[in-house]
Amino acid sequence: MQQRNLGPFSVSAIGLGCMNLSHAYGAPVSAEQGERVLLAALDAGVTLFDTATLYGFGANETLVGRVMKSHRSRFTLASKCGMQGVDVAGDGKLVRVIDGRPATLRQTCEDSLRRLQTDVIDLYYLHRWDKQVPIEDSVGALADLVRAGKIRSIGLSEVSAATLRRAHAVHPIAAVQTEYSLWTRNPEIAVLDACRDLGTAFVAFSPVARGFLCGELTDVSTLDAKDIRRAMPRFAPDAYAANLQLLTGYRAIAREVGCTPAQLALAWLLHKGEHIIPIPGTTSVEHLLDDVGAAGVQLDAAVIARLDALINERTVVGPRYSAQSASEVDTETFESRAA
Repeated sequence: MQQRNLGPFSVSAIGLGCMNLSHAYGAPVSAEQGERVLLAALDAGVTLFDTATLYGFGANETLVGRVMKSHRSRFTLASKCGMQGVDVAGDGKLVRVIDGRPATLRQTCEDSLRRLQTDVIDLYYLHRWDKQVPIEDSVGALADLVRAGKIRSIGLSEVSAATLRRAHAVHPIAAVQTEYSLWTRNPEIAVLDACRDLGTAFVAFSPVARGFLCGELTDVSTLDAKDIRRAMPRFAPDAYAANLQLLTGYRAIAREVGCTPAQLALAWLLHKGEHIIPIPGTTSVEHLLDDVGAAGVQLDAAVIARLDALINERTVVGPRYSAQSASEVDTETFESRAA
């Protein structure tokens, strides 16, 4: 597979988001299936594996650590801190908490190292900027972890261009990770350019639009009761029915190009900039191999223009997050830009 630069690392142009194996889209897969997906990705040439302390409240890091420890030299390991499960009420039930205080980040890193069964994490993201803590303080704590040899580089997730620049003034930021796909264009407002200016890689999560651009999810009522998409406005029944209308033209373009819908979505991202690295997630080896195949799909300028015109911030119905979730991120929005 072609390679792309990420901080001090050279990684596969398509990485693997490991979240799906333990978190967010219904019941976790079995340990055996998770192992099959992880090892198949490695065998297929994937060298960027992305996890987080939040995913499965540590279960995903534990899975990745167990399966991948004997292959540690073959891939770049990314994890995240600053958002985790906490027993707030003292009843044993963990709830998601954003906490970017330096002491918390240091402890979270130690916990992640233990679960991942490694001495060092290659890329450690601040999963969310805790707006109660200056970004300089959180990044300063991560810089201390670099100096201590606990992590090799620092990333940020879901931040604005202005916050990226503030953070970068404290310590070089190797990567910014934010949702980016044909139906989520917010990074195009400012962050993609800021990353290019600073030499920061842009890691695109949910690059196939949480399954929408795979073209297989046609009935949102079939989603698991605990699937996080049930709380996302674009997946509300009426909005999703409207969005499905976009897939007719989209599938037609995929047929013309000679690739699958998922490959078309990933190839579009790869053509948007040499500093962009998509990390699709899947629980299926078949889908994984399909995703990896996108690295070989070539798109000309005319096809890219047609895709841009078909699915974009004006044609997609519904915001990507609920109001509560949107308040927790620091990304630019088209609404605020218009205002």
